[in-house]
Amino acid sequence: MLVHNKKLFVKGLTLLGSFFVVLFFIFSPVLTDEQGRKVNGLTYSDELFNSLAKGSAYYIPAVSKKVAGIDGSAVDVTVKQKDAEAAAEAAKLVNHAGLTAEVKDNAVHINGDLGKMLGMVVSASDKLYMNDSQSVAEMFGDADGMKSMKAWWGLLNPLVKELQKQKKVEEAEAVNMVTTKAVEPAYNFFGIKGEKVAERVPVVVSLLIFYVIYTMWYGYAIFDIFNGIGLSMNKSKAKKEA
Repeated sequence: MLVHNKKLFVKGLTLLGSFFVVLFFIFSPVLTDEQGRKVNGLTYSDELFNSLAKGSAYYIPAVSKKVAGIDGSAVDVTVKQKDAEAAAEAAKLVNHAGLTAEVKDNAVHINGDLGKMLGMVVSASDKLYMNDSQSVAEMFGDADGMKSMKAWWGLLNPLVKELQKQKKVEEAEAVNMVTTKAVEPAYNFFGIKGEKVAERVPVVVSLLIFYVIYTMWYGYAIFDIFNGIGLSMNKSKAKKEA
């Protein structure tokens, strides 16, 4: 390989070598997370941004307000489930919420105050969001709070369409909001500590700056190496007509 510009070539190799040295430390467990565990850089940043995502996904007050608007709204609806076992689990949860539920093959027939049922689901979601799965389990007479919330999701998700079929628009909107803004965030972020971006500004800004610099670091290394061996991108000169 013929080196046309030794200075640029050496500079590029130095940048590339140091880039991989830093990469080695990124994948090494040299940082301490919130739980006091030694983790690598990727795990640390992943945990941080998951915490920040959870901190910005607390919609319980708004969902509670929406549910309060349909308090006392009676429903008489049949909701299909994936199988008979899921239908039986859903019926058990509905009964715990104070409504009547009857299993019919792979479906559950629900009758009662929808607002009351959703209020209980929101309360359970709030507890799960705070990483208290034991309280959720106690609410529904189950040994597994996560399992109960998954079953609620399996019931509420198809319930939206059934209510829409009955032209119960406001009720369908409330169920959808409870599903997407209460149950899903609580379930998906369970076990994660929620934090506000404002509380971690120095760390977030530092990580973002490092990401930009580290990306440019690699780019300049490759750019200098290629220039050093005589490979560069130049705008071609316009051909002159004979």
